[in-house]
Amino acid sequence: MMPYAPATQRTMYFIGVTTGKSSIMKVFPAWSAHLGLDAEMKGIDFAPNSDPVAYRGAVEFIKADPLSLGALVTTHKVNLLKASRDLFDNLDPYARTLHEISSISKRGGHLVGHAKDPITAGASFEAIVPDGYWTKTGAPLCVLGSGGSSLALSLYLHNKKQAGGDVPARLIVTARREASLAEMRHVHGEISFSIPVEYRLAPTPEEADQVVGELPAGSMVVNATGLGKDGPGSPLTDAVRFPENGLIWEFNYRGDLVFLDQARAAEQARNLTVHDGWVYFIHGWTRVIAEVFDIDIPMSGPAFEALSRIARDATA
Repeated sequence: MMPYAPATQRTMYFIGVTTGKSSIMKVFPAWSAHLGLDAEMKGIDFAPNSDPVAYRGAVEFIKADPLSLGALVTTHKVNLLKASRDLFDNLDPYARTLHEISSISKRGGHLVGHAKDPITAGASFEAIVPDGYWTKTGAPLCVLGSGGSSLALSLYLHNKKQAGGDVPARLIVTARREASLAEMRHVHGEISFSIPVEYRLAPTPEEADQVVGELPAGSMVVNATGLGKDGPGSPLTDAVRFPENGLIWEFNYRGDLVFLDQARAAEQARNLTVHDGWVYFIHGWTRVIAEVFDIDIPMSGPAFEALSRIARDATA
């Protein structure tokens, strides 16, 4: 097990793969000063699909160390929880549904796990999509990729539909592997998913092009595959025909974002509105920071915009 030194000041951890390369290592000190946290951030790196003992050791350390207040978890969300579920005193409903955690925090001596992605994906989605858009257009939402971020967005939309909110008329979800679509179908079945869904197998970019090319005007297309950041390339080819007047969203904000370049190349000809993943990045981190340090961080408005400006300055 990796040896961990007891924290000497209030500390939040980032559990990932190559955490030292993340922009958050530049952003967090600026945010800490702005929010008065008097805290530092440390990275804990594991190779994907590491030994469960290693994941468990990290959680045991955070739980036992007084000044280690919590963590944000990226790549290892499912495996870390599987290895350490009994160490958590409470899991939020999303964590129980998704069988993963992205946030570790402490409350009253209890260790708490949250799956924040449905909340952060939803907040980012609302920042991009105009009010009443789906009722006005009747358009569908096409999500390329059926992994964790795609599933998180779908759960947010399911809950919004249940509450009577404005949601897409239908979802089209693509994946390169049938097993990935089957996992999403299973979760959707467990919660009686409330929006019509088409699960489309698209093993190649050319087949994904066909799915996107069939979309009516005004549709939204999301790249939730990780390609461009976690792996090279795009889920589409340069020949893709985006829906006229469409909304295009790349979940990532850094990396070789080929999908984003393809959308911007067609922006004028197809009258597209194109967004990258910057707001998603800000929401993803601020939601977990608010949980770990038990503080209120607004999800919109001047206070949120100030954090966004500070982050841009720190990464410029």
